[in-house]
Amino acid sequence: MKYVLGIDQSTQGTKAILVDENGAVVGRADRMHRQLISEKGWISHDPEEIYHNVLRTAKEVIEKTEIDRAQIVALGISNQRETSILWDRSGRPRNDAVVWQCARAKEISDDLRPYDQRIREITGLTLSPYFPAAKMAWLLRHSGEIGNRERLCLGTVDSWLIYRLTGGTSFRTDYSNASRTQLFDIHRLRWSEEICGLFEVPMEFLPQVCDSNSDFGYTDLEGYLPHAIPIHGVLGDSHAALFGQGCHDAGMIKTTYGTGSSIMMNTGSKCVMSRHGLVTSLAWGMDGKVTYVLEGNINYTGAVITWLQESVRLIADPAETEQAAMAANPEDTAVLVPAFSGLSAPYWEDEAKAVLCGMSRTTGRNEIIRAALDSIAFQIDAVLDAMAKDSGIRIEELRVDGGPTKNRYLMQQQSNLSDTVVAVSEVEELSALGAAYMAGIAVGLCQTERLFKGKKRVCFFSVWTGQERTAAKHRWREAVMLAIRPHSE
Repeated sequence: MKYVLGIDQSTQGTKAILVDENGAVVGRADRMHRQLISEKGWISHDPEEIYHNVLRTAKEVIEKTEIDRAQIVALGISNQRETSILWDRSGRPRNDAVVWQCARAKEISDDLRPYDQRIREITGLTLSPYFPAAKMAWLLRHSGEIGNRERLCLGTVDSWLIYRLTGGTSFRTDYSNASRTQLFDIHRLRWSEEICGLFEVPMEFLPQVCDSNSDFGYTDLEGYLPHAIPIHGVLGDSHAALFGQGCHDAGMIKTTYGTGSSIMMNTGSKCVMSRHGLVTSLAWGMDGKVTYVLEGNINYTGAVITWLQESVRLIADPAETEQAAMAANPEDTAVLVPAFSGLSAPYWEDEAKAVLCGMSRTTGRNEIIRAALDSIAFQIDAVLDAMAKDSGIRIEELRVDGGPTKNRYLMQQQSNLSDTVVAVSEVEELSALGAAYMAGIAVGLCQTERLFKGKKRVCFFSVWTGQERTAAKHRWREAVMLAIRPHSE
């Protein structure tokens, strides 16, 4: 038996999995890394810690499963997408990585506000310090003397890992990650000289952009493997999950329920520019052809459950929420809008404030917990509605993954609100799995049909009438207006 090693380098930590020829996960190892938060609220990661955790988790999963190292034939990598790193050609970081959540580059984005529409036309992304363009500009301005311009590299976590794993012989990224930098022309499929100029990011500092299933170079994990193996599947984490979910055809959608949520629709070879609050990027490039996606990102989904537990202390464990929601008074009309850090897609109201409204004397613990779970489903439904409008495609199935998908109440409510089949993946490691699958296919170890055919999913079907759905969505829209109104006034 031969195996593919899959690495998912995420915001909180690094996960390594081993996948066999049939696509089964035979082992997993995890390591957390530090969240470096300054007195200004800036969020950073140590690039060296991330790299060494990749090596450690890879070794741990191999030793845990006790397989022959020589049987590992390829490596796939998925990564936290917008986190940005500046390093020199020796492989030494010039600064800590600026994490995707960090808004320290807001001033740079604000200065470019007159170019917002042009930036969106070229890159598919709304001007924001969320994306690497502003973060990279900030790193260049705050990393001391630049020195020899030919000796620096700017990239996201994927290109940093590829560079270090290959001993500096490969400085590359894939289409999915490049399309999220806000420096990439998603129509011409190349770095945009115009946009790089606006952000004052030298194009010679940026990696070569390749198909996601390209040969990104070889690694032996610093001598741990008996021979070097190719790196073949490289994707941003949400894109890897889309691939791992089998959403390979236009119109297919996946949602990852995490701290926040990424809702992504495959639009095939068609680049659909959103008019309803979403962004456009590339799902992946394979064998010389690219696939586009529409995407909506939500700040507070699983984080709402954390708020219930840690801030208002209505629960001791997230597992309590399902039973509490099911026990809530069905006539209660309490609605929570969790705009604790504004509202993201499709509203884009940074100054919105969280509200809990529609309460009555019957509103208690169970009803507030239910309102919190409902807020997750409402937010995702708003993105799905925007996707249907932008694409002209009726959404018949939503493939979902992530910890909160274990909550049966939430999954049923998502189906009720969105009037679609909600199909829950039985596999948790979908980002790592998607990257490993792509690598396995690229080296001829795995067959696409065998990997994706007959995957087991738990499905939820809507039981609501149209009238119930309309009434619920009306309550949500009224609550959202209350959240936005303080800013608009």
